[in-house]
Amino acid sequence: MKLTTMTQVTIDGVMQGNGGASDEDRRNGFERGGWARGKGDDETRTFITQTYQRADAFLFGRRTYELFAGSWGSMRAHPIGVALNEAPKYVASTTLTAPRWEDTTVLRGDLAAAIS
Repeated sequence: MKLTTMTQVTIDGVMQGNGGASDEDRRNGFERGGWARGKGDDETRTFITQTYQRADAFLFGRRTYELFAGSWGSMRAHPIGVALNEAPKYVASTTLTAPRWEDTTVLRGDLAAAIS
């Protein structure tokens, strides 16, 4: 199995709050949420969807996991939602004790050993 990363980042390095959901990461006064919305074309959306559909499993940090569980966890009509809901999910966290998204395993301790 190979590890593929899906990272959305601006040219000046912003990765925070790209989707614009009201509960997205607003730490440290960040108020530019939603910067990625409406920026992709059909080719970009197809590439992202196909990347999710090819995945055997998903690896998240706790914050991203909680954001995705809250939005994609109940979205079964969208192809990305189908991919996320049907595959196993792994969360690197020392604080998450009761994952609410089905087929989720919390990884504690040595993350490199857990995913290798």
